[in-house]
Amino acid sequence: MMMAGKKLNSLQYLGQFAAYALFALLLGYFSESPKYRHMEEGKAVIKLSISHAGKIVGKCRKPTAEELAGLPRNMRMREICPRERSPVSVELVTNGDILYRETIPPSGFQKDGVSVVYKRFAVPAGDYLIEAKLKDQLGDERYDYVTKKAISLKPRQVVVIDFHPNKNGFIIN
Repeated sequence: MMMAGKKLNSLQYLGQFAAYALFALLLGYFSESPKYRHMEEGKAVIKLSISHAGKIVGKCRKPTAEELAGLPRNMRMREICPRERSPVSVELVTNGDILYRETIPPSGFQKDGVSVVYKRFAVPAGDYLIEAKLKDQLGDERYDYVTKKAISLKPRQVVVIDFHPNKNGFIIN
């Protein structure tokens, strides 16, 4: 083998072999060590995932004849509605204890987007009665969506609580 016009001698081959061997050993070591623990022993995880737009704040109204006359035909609307949405209030209760309670404002500059929650809770494995609640309208004291489910969490199990208003609210898997 030629390298820049010089022959490699056996000492150079030995050095190259040693470098490759050291690299392979380091690669093998770091592929197994240090041990990574996804979660603590005896723990399980509850994940709460919500992306929901609250109800519109205010009332829709019919446009006046003057407003409609000033618009091209393709821009005329039957109703004019405010853009701002209500914040979304979420409560997660496990065995009667509040695990999470928060009011999440809508996203967007004009507060017209969705409210987003993604939380992860490490809890001891065991039996739980989970109650998930959500209200999406300002001034309303009652929760619009309530789901209760009894589950038994095994160590290292992950349970996801997802929200789908089209499927009657919370889905606990």
